[in-house]
Amino acid sequence: MKYILDTHAFLWFICEDKQLSRNACDIIRKRDNEIYFSAGSAWEISIKTGLGRLSIREELESFLIDQLAVNRTLSLPITLSHAAFTRNLPTIHKDPFDRILIAQSIVEDMPLITRDRTMGKYDVKVVW
Repeated sequence: MKYILDTHAFLWFICEDKQLSRNACDIIRKRDNEIYFSAGSAWEISIKTGLGRLSIREELESFLIDQLAVNRTLSLPITLSHAAFTRNLPTIHKDPFDRILIAQSIVEDMPLITRDRTMGKYDVKVVW
């Protein structure tokens, strides 16, 4: 099965943070699953490191590429369809990073691995 990671799920997984649920961890680790990391999450991490709200000591692009490879995670670009679909979303969630992940999840028909309960208010399958 295919899944999209929310940014926090990706970061918690690579850091082995206990905040990641056992179910989410099992889904990510299961070899039969295809796990996707959105370019929107890369953008969010870039913004947050620039603001000092997140610390990544290595060069960001290399770090992300390495982590995706090590963790068998696929990169999901933001397409025109994804961006345009955000217009169809009700304004339940105002965070642009979350809105693009929701749009990608809907357009690509992939469940979203997230702890964010607000995302579940959209027509998207959320797993945690």
